[in-house]
Amino acid sequence: MKLDLKGILVLFVAFGVVVITSYMMGVSQGEKADSAQSPILAKNQSSQRDVTVSDKSLATHPPISSSPSVSSSPEHAPQKTTKSLMPEAKFSHFRVGNRNVKGMLSDGDLIWVGTSGGVIRYDLKTDNYRLFDVSTGSLLSNGVFHLSKLGDKIAVGTYGGGLSIYDPANDKWKNYNIPDGLADQFVYDVQRVANGDIWIATWSGANRIIGGELDNPDKWKTYNMETTNDGLPNDWVYGLEEGKNGEMWFATENGLAKYADGKWQNWQHEDGLGADLKTVEKDIKFSRDPGKASRHHAQQKQEQGLSDVNVAFNPNYIVSLEVDDEGVVWSGTWGAGLARFNGEAWTNYTSKDGLPSNHVFMLHKDKSGSVWAGTSHGLAKVKKDGSFDVITKVDGLYADNVFSMTHASDGSIWVGSFGGVARLYDRF
Repeated sequence: MKLDLKGILVLFVAFGVVVITSYMMGVSQGEKADSAQSPILAKNQSSQRDVTVSDKSLATHPPISSSPSVSSSPEHAPQKTTKSLMPEAKFSHFRVGNRNVKGMLSDGDLIWVGTSGGVIRYDLKTDNYRLFDVSTGSLLSNGVFHLSKLGDKIAVGTYGGGLSIYDPANDKWKNYNIPDGLADQFVYDVQRVANGDIWIATWSGANRIIGGELDNPDKWKTYNMETTNDGLPNDWVYGLEEGKNGEMWFATENGLAKYADGKWQNWQHEDGLGADLKTVEKDIKFSRDPGKASRHHAQQKQEQGLSDVNVAFNPNYIVSLEVDDEGVVWSGTWGAGLARFNGEAWTNYTSKDGLPSNHVFMLHKDKSGSVWAGTSHGLAKVKKDGSFDVITKVDGLYADNVFSMTHASDGSIWVGSFGGVARLYDRF
């Protein structure tokens, strides 16, 4: 029954509701993109030109141009703005067709780009690329949510195809799914923690693989509402992070959870997570409501006392998660802004505080320890004083909805949106 509900959700996504599309993260297991021969991510140093990925558009989306084009519209040209972090920076755009770019990973001179049409590996030095997808025998699903390193291997979390691991040394892929111990075939996050364990966030709870022994079924454990006696407040886990003292934090559809020393705690809106509706209601620019898209989300809203809310708002719905170098936990919510938790008290930041939008799709910590927030209306860097430096399309983003990013070895930052990637140069 659960898969049927997800199928409904996927169908809703495919009909082009971009904001909900981005939030639900991807395409269904059955969709395949015929892009094995695409000229992907060709290098371009122009500050205004878009490089197009030649791509067969998904049948449920309108076609887009497959030829390179030069953008001359004001919205693509770099301009000075009072909020901008990079008012005169150069940028390159890479189009990926009617696809989301949900995952991004920098690995030396390689950039890995996870899309809803497979994984692209791009070499910064040579400009060569390689596509890994279902048609190449690499993945079990083209919808990619997550990219990370597990030692010298690449971990790919997919939409409906489980967890795929790539071994660059042997150019081999191995896939893990429910028969191997995976809680669910929809994988949102993967992390190896300090003690060697691997944790996996899925739509049916979180997996812990003791010692990181993925090929030993006896080492797999599943944590969900039932096995934790509701310590994990919801089975749909969108992110996980190791804390400063070795504890584990989990982003769920019903709040933030912590696991430490065999004990669970969780926090919801009533504890301080997320801004109140009256604070953000006038700033919510769209009324697309997940509760009207699927029975699952309708049930979530009813259980959380939000049945009367008909806009895109759920303060308990944590879309993204990050723990900074001080151990502070940052939670990106669905319409209730960015929440900061120091272990005792909550501070919520909204568009009234300078956040570009109250829908926070992505959180990323860079090597300097700075936290970045990707929202439905731009990318924000959190400053020490709690204010934000903001980048939008006028500064070089491909689109204002930001789902992923990484810092490359050459000093540029790569930012993924619906339809493409922006490579931003200078002042980083």
